[in-house]
Amino acid sequence: MNDKHDLTIGPVWGKLFSFFIPIAAGAIVQQLYNTVDALIVGKYCGTESFAAISGSVTQVLNLMIGSFIALTGGASVYIAQLYGIKDEEKIKKAVSTAMYFCAALGIVLSVLGYAFARPILQFMKTPPETLDEAAVYLRLCFAAAFAVMLYNMGAGIIRAAGDSSRPFAYLCACCFTNIILDYILVKVYDLGVFGAAAATAFSQLISFTLVLIRMLTAKDAYRFRLSFKNLSLTAIKATVKYGLPSAVQQILYGITNTTIQVGINSLGASVVAAWALTGKVDGIYWAIVNAGGVAVMNFVGQNYGAGNIDRVKEVTKKGLRNFMIFTIAICVLLIAFGRFLFPLFLPDDDYVCDLAYKLMLYFVIPYFLWTFIEILGGVLKGCGDVIVPAAISLVGIAGVRLVWINTVFKMYPNAYVLALAYGVSWVVTAAALIVRYVRGKWKKRRDL
Repeated sequence: MNDKHDLTIGPVWGKLFSFFIPIAAGAIVQQLYNTVDALIVGKYCGTESFAAISGSVTQVLNLMIGSFIALTGGASVYIAQLYGIKDEEKIKKAVSTAMYFCAALGIVLSVLGYAFARPILQFMKTPPETLDEAAVYLRLCFAAAFAVMLYNMGAGIIRAAGDSSRPFAYLCACCFTNIILDYILVKVYDLGVFGAAAATAFSQLISFTLVLIRMLTAKDAYRFRLSFKNLSLTAIKATVKYGLPSAVQQILYGITNTTIQVGINSLGASVVAAWALTGKVDGIYWAIVNAGGVAVMNFVGQNYGAGNIDRVKEVTKKGLRNFMIFTIAICVLLIAFGRFLFPLFLPDDDYVCDLAYKLMLYFVIPYFLWTFIEILGGVLKGCGDVIVPAAISLVGIAGVRLVWINTVFKMYPNAYVLALAYGVSWVVTAAALIVRYVRGKWKKRRDL
């Protein structure tokens, strides 16, 4: 590992920030192409098509693909720690094992997702007027699910090695391909939602191909060797150990959000569109703070593996402070200017745009709480402390929201009540994670 990619040396914030920037830029670019996707569909296909690709579809993809990525993401933590102790032989085995494991899971997900896309959407009570288009979009996205998973696994491994620039470049290629194809297939050839889905699937194959080529040709320890002799039972155990709690957490998050989406679906297509629209405008916050969590996790992973506990403490302190500044700045901008962005998506629907802005305020104001959750979660994961934090998140987020949906929402069935559930759940989860970090059990060294 060269000094540029060695996160165990150098000034903490300077090194973390330079590592974070490509991850954040990639997340923003990805948010941009998701936004352009929605813009093109909303402009040329109308409100119902926009709702079709943004409501239940988003929740299903987040649930299914997100949980599988979380499971295989345990390998990234393990590999980052191995880079910290500079054990090249274990790194080689861990990389091969992770890629084959991810490929197997990805193929299973693609087949099952394609087969059951429509029944899942029907189970979620997707509005009849959006069901057909939603099913078309979801099937094509699931067809490319194996590529999404392998890209994320490969990109996670490269970042674990301290290199966040290459995954950013590959993501840019994917995003700009998607934008160009979106316009051609939706506007020029008038293929509607099918065209948007085909553009997304093809662009994801591009990013996967670029990552795979890099891993097959790299001179670093993370080079992917196709031989099965590098498979390691220890690496599989570590992947499951670090990844399974996060996968279960992601599944229950998804189930909770799916339950919320069912509630939103029951309120009609206009509310579905408004709810989805909030994510298109405030997505910049999620892009930045999620990138911060990924950067912190990999930074901490290398330093924890190297035994640099004081450096872990320093990155926690400076990470919380500086990412909180980012959060406050973004929230102020969204509150001040967000209302002017919604008409870009649905220029002829003032009711949906007005509702979307009001809903967004319920999310934006308590965003500072999610910064604690994301950064402290990244620190604890990087140290291999995953079970208790996952349990905290399950109870604090999934548990609180499910109780809220089945009590408060039943008494007051409207979108604002559902939006309020998010802030309430963040209060509980942030407080518990702060207590977990302060107690310091994450400092206990684990055998790698």
